[in-house]
Amino acid sequence: MIFSDSFTTALGGLQTNKSRSALTILGIVIGITAIILVMSVGQGAEDLILNQVRGLGSQTIIIEPGREPTGPSSFAELFTDSLKPKDVDALRKPSNVQGLKELTPMVMQVAAVTFENETVRTNVIGASELIAKILDIFPNKGSFFTDEDIRQKANVAVIGSEIKSKLFGPSEALGEKIKLKGRTFRIVGILPPKGQVALFNADDMVVVPYTTAQQYLFGINHFNTILAQAETEDMMPRVVRDIELTLRETHNIDDPDKDDFHVTTQADAAERVQTITGILTVLLVSVAAISLIVGGIGIMNIMLVSVSERTREIGLRKALGATEKDIMTQFLLEAVMLTALGGVVGIALGAAFSFLASLILSRIVALGWVFTFPIAAALLGLGVAAFVGLVFGLYPARQASLKSPMEALRYE
Repeated sequence: MIFSDSFTTALGGLQTNKSRSALTILGIVIGITAIILVMSVGQGAEDLILNQVRGLGSQTIIIEPGREPTGPSSFAELFTDSLKPKDVDALRKPSNVQGLKELTPMVMQVAAVTFENETVRTNVIGASELIAKILDIFPNKGSFFTDEDIRQKANVAVIGSEIKSKLFGPSEALGEKIKLKGRTFRIVGILPPKGQVALFNADDMVVVPYTTAQQYLFGINHFNTILAQAETEDMMPRVVRDIELTLRETHNIDDPDKDDFHVTTQADAAERVQTITGILTVLLVSVAAISLIVGGIGIMNIMLVSVSERTREIGLRKALGATEKDIMTQFLLEAVMLTALGGVVGIALGAAFSFLASLILSRIVALGWVFTFPIAAALLGLGVAAFVGLVFGLYPARQASLKSPMEALRYE
């Protein structure tokens, strides 16, 4: 029997029991759909985070307290107070760090902002004008506070467009006074609407001089972060090395393994994001793949039932000259065709659900979530589905091919 005849016979066998065939591939469909959905959403999340990280610029360096996190338990070190004003003074000396263009210490807290009877909670950031340069967002009304304001610990603030809208509505806000933790601040600048920029929501924040925030708002003598900028991208490795050496000197650290700070560049952050999202995606795909195994077992059981129900058919075909190879090929083709069909349906549903999920997420996070269809996952899913059909269809096909023609014809 030629292959085309086996294919036609197998297809006819599947069409005879359409309902059972549809139920048989359900596990495969669910598995492939889940894999496509997980990988699509995972890739979308990775692209979104990487775009936010790249928004800081290729010459930006982030210095944070505590050792670099290696697991959930080490994240607590990010809240240590190891970065002090003496560190900023040391880093600003050209003799210590060559190629450093500018830096700004930062302190951050969530606090209530009040104007007359209106109050909103927002992110209060203590920084300098460098944060505006790095994020590439400058006031469209008024201006940013100056270095003199930082030295004088002035009570001035720059607010995001969303804060302006919530507190003042259509009224003019420039020059008005707001209260932060009971202290009065004069608004000197209003940022234009820009949404999420890098790791900051520029519309929902209030920026004040970091010296003011430290002394009068937060009551601390350390920094949560130090943002630095190298003169050129080529000088990044040298600047990072000089920063590490300078901080070890100011912290009296001889062993790099005992650093109480960590320095991150855009490339480092991107690599870390890709590693984390990759691990999570593999984990979730592995869980979703379990349904493929369950679907394969279901196919094997159904095929065994099909072999029993079609015993007389097998005997008749053998009596007419069909070989064991012909019978085995027919039932293997049925199993592979079932799983391949399940794979195609799963890919279609996975693409549809992924597109729907991207639409919903883009509305929820409002960050321009982009739909991504993982072609590699689709091809992998289709290949795995066919492989599952081949593996789990092998035993029923073998059982069918070994049936005796005489016994099969006498089977009731």
